[in-house]
Amino acid sequence: MKKAGKGNPWALFPLIAFLLIFIGSGIATGDFKKVPIIVAVVITAGIALSMNRKVPFMEKVDIFTKGAGNPNIILMAIIFILAGAFSGTAKGMGAVDSTVNLALNFVPQNLLMVGIFVIACFISLSMGTSTGTVVALAPIGVALSAETDISIALAMAAVIGGAMFGDNLSVISDTTIAAVRTQGTKMTDKFRVNFLIVLPAALITALILGLLTAGHESAVTSQEFSLLKVVPYLGVLAAALLGMNVIIVLSGGILLAGIIGIADGSYTIVTFLQMIAEGMAGMQTLAIIAILIGGVVEIIRFNGGIDYLLNLVTSKINSRRGAEFGIASLVSLTNISTANNTISIIIAGPLAKNIADQYDIDPRKSSSILDIFACFIQGIIPYGGQMLAASGLAAISPVSIMAYSIYPILIGICGIIAILINFPNLKDASNKLPEGLHSGKLK
Repeated sequence: MKKAGKGNPWALFPLIAFLLIFIGSGIATGDFKKVPIIVAVVITAGIALSMNRKVPFMEKVDIFTKGAGNPNIILMAIIFILAGAFSGTAKGMGAVDSTVNLALNFVPQNLLMVGIFVIACFISLSMGTSTGTVVALAPIGVALSAETDISIALAMAAVIGGAMFGDNLSVISDTTIAAVRTQGTKMTDKFRVNFLIVLPAALITALILGLLTAGHESAVTSQEFSLLKVVPYLGVLAAALLGMNVIIVLSGGILLAGIIGIADGSYTIVTFLQMIAEGMAGMQTLAIIAILIGGVVEIIRFNGGIDYLLNLVTSKINSRRGAEFGIASLVSLTNISTANNTISIIIAGPLAKNIADQYDIDPRKSSSILDIFACFIQGIIPYGGQMLAASGLAAISPVSIMAYSIYPILIGICGIIAILINFPNLKDASNKLPEGLHSGKLK
């Protein structure tokens, strides 16, 4: 790989402007909804397009639209829209109320958040997508919060935490695939190393969630529920466990909710179609935000902002431990800039491979570091897809969720500890590396 140039720090100004507008206005006014996030993103896009006057304006527009039309970005937008349709149709036919009552009947009140976290872990591990997990479970979290005295922000954070668990570990996750391919290791080998590092974070998160909700009392008495109305969620969960594509999962969930709703009289065909449209409309803003952010990131990349970050991270590495921290910093800074953990791994991965080879870092460890720290950042930034999806479905500010981002923070801490104590110690296991690889170097 050709070494990245020094880049241009000024190219990062749109990102800085966005943070100042969105977060700064919230701090100044005490209300993070004063300035809608889509307005902040539109202003940021305008700033990005106004920079680098050496390039014709329409050429910059072309660059912007190519970034906005990135397949990963468009896929995210489609998932958002389908998620809105599924959420709306399931809620309209009574699935949410029945699911909440089912949970309140069988799950102890102080374990509700632990339960939703664990469920999110399994779904994301099977489905391979954190965004799909968030949009499938967020409506249940919202309903549980509404029926109890548990903070809705805490409920959304529990869902996001579980979603990031699978995003980091699932063998069909885009982030895992990107990390493994860029580092030249095997999926199962990376999974074992990665799992050992983050397992304590998952266990501690479950414990903390239990403690945080232990003193809360439900304001709802035991109520009746219809198992038939719970089937749309059960169907989505089953499809996720089978590893089906998230688009197929959500589309099937919409159809299943419609069939049951029409059969029990909750819907007519016309009202079912209207509910689909309403659900999609509710997520249009998030889809637009995702597309605009993709365009802004491409402008930043074109102007040298990403190259600057790469050069900044790698300029002072002088030890193996420093190299591992360099890889962690590299993907973290890239993720802060791109708001997409898959894209950040794809960008940082080739350079991380060079660093790993130079400092004799096992590819299982380098791929785990890439994935862990990308998911750590993705799970805490207020403008990431997972936060936007959860906050949109819950009608709250993404910043309010950040205070409860327990699991993402803990995997970051576990990742740091793993680097400091060289855990797991793979030095004596070099003979178990995939064929053609030895100690991170190609034969």
